[in-house]
Order: sequence, then structure tokens, then C-alpha cells
Amino acid sequence: MARILVTRPMPERVVEAVRTLGETEIRQSTLPLSPDELRAALADYDIVLPTLGDAFSAGVFADVPAPRARLLANFGVGFNHIDVAAARAAGVAVTNTPGAVTDATADIGMMLILMTCRRAGEGERLVRAGRWQGWHPTQMLGLHVTGRTVGILGMGNIGQAIARRCHFGFGMEVLYHTRSPKALDVPARALGSPEALAAEADILVSAVPGGAATRHLIGANVLAAMKPTAHLVNISRGEVVDEAALIAALEAGKIAGAGLDVYEFEPEVPEALRSRENVTLLPHLGTATLEVRTAMGLMAVENIRAHLDGRPLPDPVG
Repeated sequence: MARILVTRPMPERVVEAVRTLGETEIRQSTLPLSPDELRAALADYDIVLPTLGDAFSAGVFADVPAPRARLLANFGVGFNHIDVAAARAAGVAVTNTPGAVTDATADIGMMLILMTCRRAGEGERLVRAGRWQGWHPTQMLGLHVTGRTVGILGMGNIGQAIARRCHFGFGMEVLYHTRSPKALDVPARALGSPEALAAEADILVSAVPGGAATRHLIGANVLAAMKPTAHLVNISRGEVVDEAALIAALEAGKIAGAGLDVYEFEPEVPEALRSRENVTLLPHLGTATLEVRTAMGLMAVENIRAHLDGRPLPDPVG
């Protein structure tokens, strides 16, 4: 019987499903695996169901050159915490859970667009602090979202879902930049660079994958190209945005605000961001619904089941 490690607590249906597949250990900590736990996971289990923060790096694989584990069935669409090339060289397959996360993450993107442009976080803090003195004509004037121009950096499934919400729901003009041409079901115009996209957008949304290729893709140059009335929204990966450059742009008034669900050194969030009223901060809520997290877990289970049955993996990466 296969030994399976699930690295974090999971929704009940996921736990029930994975327990039918083998001798299963459900780790109860909500923190990422420690360096020792990472190495033990590869050495002591046949299958690991890891998630964000479980850093299976090249160094970890180098320390366990002949791993017992044959599959990392990642819980999440993003897998930049796993060195897929090192896993492959060690004979370990990697899968992820695409599709299940698309709509929930796009919804959070729209939430952040509205919250930052319409100053909702700032307004709620005002009311909760008992400082609201009543309505008046110039109170908390924000950016009218309907009919604006949204620039989407990355036009995969999540980027396209955001584009549909922006166009059909809010009448926005959709611009985008992506590495490969896309056939879209929403009117949209492609631009040749992140800087060109930033220059035309009222709202710039990052929806690119994480990893070395996109680290600091939104840095000082892109932020400098943005309008002073524009807002940045990041629902992709924290390291896509150079946080130091973002803080500098906000402090200098180069952009109007930002809405962030992810952070460069997550879960650490700089005081310079936490103290700013024109920044909306969420605790990585992109897929945080019971239905979606259950669906993600069951996709990981199906990849494990296929591996055990000797069938092609439904969602291989790398």
C-alpha cells in the first residue's frame, strides 16, 4: 500500500478521498514544510500532496538523490515552489490543479479592482473606527470603474476570466500583453510590452504565472509608465511585483493605489504597505471558497489515483 503525505489540513471530502488510496498522513500544521520535512517527504513517502510554500528546490532533491516519492501532486495551479526540472531528473512526476481556480481567482481580481478604485477598504476602516461624520458631496471620491481601460498582464484562463468580467460586467476596454497569441471570446487589443500596457491602462492587473521568467516583471519601469491616476492589482504571484519599487511609486504618488492578494515575501507584508490607506491588502484569498478548495483537492486526488493505476496523469506539468 502506498504511503501518502498530505502537507496541510484539507477539506473533509478531500481527506476522505485521499485516505481511500493508501496509508495517508495528514500533516496538521498550516505552515510550509521545514527543510527537514521536505527531505523526509521525498525519502519516506511514495506520494506527496504539497501546496504553496512547500519549497521542493533543486537543493532538496540534491540531498535526496534517490527519493522514494514518485509523485508530487501539487494542490494549486501555481507550482513555482517546485523545481520541476530537478524533480524530473530524480524521477518524480509533478501535477497541478488547473481549471478549478479560474473563476474564484478572477472574482478576487474584480473585488480588488473595486476595493482599491472605490476606496472600500479605507471606507470600512473609517466606519469601524467611529470616525465617519456622514455623507457629503466630496467624501472619499474614487475612480469610476465602469467604462475604464483595464490592462491585463497575462491572458491565460484567469486573465481571460477577468477580461470577460471587465468587458461584459463593467463595459471596460480590455488591453493585454501575453507571451503567445490568444484567440479570445471578448473584444481585446494586444500590446507589445508590459510598459506599453501600463501606459494605457487605468487599472493594470497581473495574471501571469510565477517563476523566474516573471519575477519582478512589474518593476520600476512598468510602474513609471503607469498613469498617476491608475491602480495596480496583483492576483498572480507576489514575486511578480517588485515590492520595493511599488512602495516607492506609491510614496511618490506615481500611481493612485494598489490592490494585492499576494506578496513578494509572503506572509510578510511590509509596514510601508500596511500603513497606506490607498492600498487594499487581502490574505491570499484567491481560491478561498469551500467548493473551490474541495475541487482543487479532488483534482490532486485524481492525479494520485491515475499514478497508482499506471494511467497517464490528468494534469502533468513540466
